[in-house]
Amino acid sequence: MKLAHKKKATEAKGPLTLAIDIGGTGIKSAVLDADHRPMSEFKRLPTPHPATLEAILDTIAELVKQEIPFERIACGFPGVIKNGVIFTAANLSEDCIGVNLASALEKKFGAPARVANDAAVQGYAAVEGKGLELAITLGTGVGAALFQNGKLVTSLELAHHPFRNNKTYEDVLGNKALEKGGKKRWNRRLEEAITNWSNLFWYDHLYLGGGNTAHIKFKLPSNTKIKPNEDGIFGGVLLWQD
Repeated sequence: MKLAHKKKATEAKGPLTLAIDIGGTGIKSAVLDADHRPMSEFKRLPTPHPATLEAILDTIAELVKQEIPFERIACGFPGVIKNGVIFTAANLSEDCIGVNLASALEKKFGAPARVANDAAVQGYAAVEGKGLELAITLGTGVGAALFQNGKLVTSLELAHHPFRNNKTYEDVLGNKALEKGGKKRWNRRLEEAITNWSNLFWYDHLYLGGGNTAHIKFKLPSNTKIKPNEDGIFGGVLLWQD
């Protein structure tokens, strides 16, 4: 999706936020104003491999060189995050585990930073703030976050829970499974997973995000919506409002 052209600084409602979405295959960024309007175009660079913390920060630095000035940072990371600290990094490097990513970003770029699970950030932009809402991201892995009346309850590590035939949700719904088993099998498994999630959470709404939602071919339940992948950026401003 092509975003609006860069707007004049006089139009921006501050403070400006550098929103970063770290993924298993790509790292994206954009500068947003307080009303979530993009003040710059979306930028993207491939996720480095190995995806060590130093390599990730260097990649973000390359993106920052292309961005307009900002006053704060919001970052989505594909793993469990508590108080800015990385606890899991299944699709990146184990080198990241135990690091305070918020502090590392602040030190690197000289601006205050907040960090959350990437599914939580995407969920912030997706949820409507009514009842129990579940946000799932389908990309390199499977991310999940649960919201109650618009407030984040917790980031869920559903990806690594058993699903079927001694395999996890990520084993059968992650990008590797899609490439190996094909779209037909992947769709069949996703449809089964949605039934499981509905029976487990009894959510009011389910939002599906991530690049692999483009491959969904079956009719979704009436309380389920596909959300733009760009929500992983737009939700960043809300990290500063909660």
